[in-house]
Amino acid sequence: MNLIATTKAITLTALLFLFLGNTALAAKAMPEFSLSSAVDSGKIVNSKEFQGKVLLVTFFATWCPPCRQEIPEFIELQKTLSDKGFSVVAISIDEGGSEVVKKLVEMEQINYPVLMANERVLSGFGGISGIPTSFLINRKGSVVKSYPGYVQRDLVEDDIEQMLKTK
Repeated sequence: MNLIATTKAITLTALLFLFLGNTALAAKAMPEFSLSSAVDSGKIVNSKEFQGKVLLVTFFATWCPPCRQEIPEFIELQKTLSDKGFSVVAISIDEGGSEVVKKLVEMEQINYPVLMANERVLSGFGGISGIPTSFLINRKGSVVKSYPGYVQRDLVEDDIEQMLKTK
């Protein structure tokens, strides 16, 4: 390889690393949690219920426009990919309690689990500095990617499909 080609390859690799650096993560275990359901009063949902599935864990709030914009896309992902071993798990940071969140779930006809956050889960995911923030979890329970802010369905769907292919 000549010097120009080598320089281009190094530059391209560096740019690619910078571009992916915000979303690709060194795989680390998803924090275990037991959280209250926003819909089923008194029901506690444990992270162990999702073992062996590919998950998209998304932190959101009912008052957040980009969070609300993602909901129809997540509903579609849940519909089309749940039979392949995938689930969206939404975790609300709303301070108004589960009644506010339950109204949104019913109005939008959300078809995936919606849970109420606590400090332990927020810190377990490394602290949530903005919403929406989503994490892709592989079948082994490792966080493999994060998506700060609104995420395009095509991008996340491609990533999910890749995770579903690996056993």
